[in-house]
Amino acid sequence: MRIMLVGDVVGRAGRRAFRTITPRLRTERGIDVVIVNGENSAGGKGYTRKALDELYAGGADVVTSGNHVWDKKEVFDFVDDEPFLVRPANYPEGTPGHGYCIFPFRTAHIAVMNLSGRSFMPALDCPFQKADEILAEIMGKVDLVVLDFHAETTSEKLAMGYYLDGRASIVVGTHTHVQTADERILPGGTAYITDLGMVGPYDSILGVRKDAVIQKFRTGMPARFDMAEGAAEYAAVIVDIDPSGGRTPQIERVLLREQD
Repeated sequence: MRIMLVGDVVGRAGRRAFRTITPRLRTERGIDVVIVNGENSAGGKGYTRKALDELYAGGADVVTSGNHVWDKKEVFDFVDDEPFLVRPANYPEGTPGHGYCIFPFRTAHIAVMNLSGRSFMPALDCPFQKADEILAEIMGKVDLVVLDFHAETTSEKLAMGYYLDGRASIVVGTHTHVQTADERILPGGTAYITDLGMVGPYDSILGVRKDAVIQKFRTGMPARFDMAEGAAEYAAVIVDIDPSGGRTPQIERVLLREQD
């Protein structure tokens, strides 16, 4: 089975790139399942119905989230009704939405979890304990376990990768919008990368107009963070994995620009 995990989709340029590049990669690379983080897809923060539907139309099978999941209030109108839209599972009990889903592909069942880190992030429940709880809940029900760990620091992401090594099939980090060059198979067989990167405007600072970010750093004053436009980059990993566990997974980093 070949699974592609795609980095944070940022704004209109990111949605456009996802819609145009993903179908091509699915065909050229024989992708079976696409999992994408879309928490920045609507104007850089959160989800709208339109933005989510564009991700599905572009080929997303499962959409994950992060700390901006609630920034567009209309998300509350549909988050409970979307079986393959997941938000961080370590929000407190009773939070709307789903912290994980089970996506069926042919005869396999793929659990996709979403967790948020706590270092320099909003204070949520412990993601390590929550991962244990979910794994106990789905034991015997799924063939593969995938985690999108939406976290700020490389150390917390690496810690989660090693903590779940051999228990999760794939652990990827999101949130920083900068792709890391450390894709690997951990000793226990888990495919891992610290951060997928983003799908968003290349000539930008993390998807935001450069002048606004530079102004904020230079002056320390508030600045309006408008999304940049122009050609986008497309960051992802492709993981070849055997649902039976009979073969060691392989992971390949992907970094494209729209003109490629």
